[in-house]
Parts: sequence; C-alpha cells; structure tokens
Amino acid sequence: MSSITVLGFDYGTKSIGIAIGQSLTGTGNPIGSIKAVDGIPKWEEIGMLIEEWQPDIVVVGLPLNMDGTEQEMTQRAKKFANRIKGRFGVKIATQDERLTTADAKARLFELGGYKALTKGQVDAMSAVLIIESYFENLYD
Repeated sequence: MSSITVLGFDYGTKSIGIAIGQSLTGTGNPIGSIKAVDGIPKWEEIGMLIEEWQPDIVVVGLPLNMDGTEQEMTQRAKKFANRIKGRFGVKIATQDERLTTADAKARLFELGGYKALTKGQVDAMSAVLIIESYFENLYD
C-alpha cells in the first residue's frame, strides 16, 4: 500500500492547530497554528498549506461531548471541514478528538516542561494526535 499524506486540523474559534502526517509511519508532526476570528480562518492560509503539502486527505478533529454526543463546536468543525472540501476540492475526513487537548498537553510537557505549553503548540500537537488517531482507526 502506498503512503498517504494527511493534513490535520484541530479546529477552534480563535486558533486552528495544524499537523502533517504520513500513513507509512502512522505518525504526525506539528506544523503550527493559524489564527481564526470567530472560527473563520484566513482561507488563503489554508490554501497555501494545501498547496505546500499536497495532502491526499484532510482530517478535521470533531469535538464531541464525553458521552459521544454533539455540541455546538461539533457543528462548527463539520462546517469548517465542508468549507475546506468546497473551496479546495480535497478529500475530507473527521476524527473524534475528545481527549486530544489533554493528551497534547501531557506530551508537550514530557518534551519541554511548562514552557512547551503555549496555545499554538498545544493546538498543533492536538492536530498531530488527531492524525495519529485517524491512522489507528484505519488499521483497526
């Protein structure tokens, strides 16, 4: 099976974390984060990322309640995913991200202590975890 490239987004109303991943290794790497105003990014920034990384699929984290039910942010993340698909014509998937922020903080803390826990880094690491959980679900 050939490797697929995945661009992952941790959607938020003020900041959107971004990571890139490869199915060959099943891992992701943080790229950073972009600012959003009430959940709306500068679409040209998203376009530049898609142009640069040429992903086979874009995965957007879905924030669900702990019991698996949807919340307002779930709908907003789905809308964000649909807009990426509509604007850039890329394949889209969504991935349950219920525990990614806590996991991202734990992983960053292990790597660099409190100084590693900036908002942008946490969002980017959350995007890495979204990609990695997407890969895990592909092979389950």
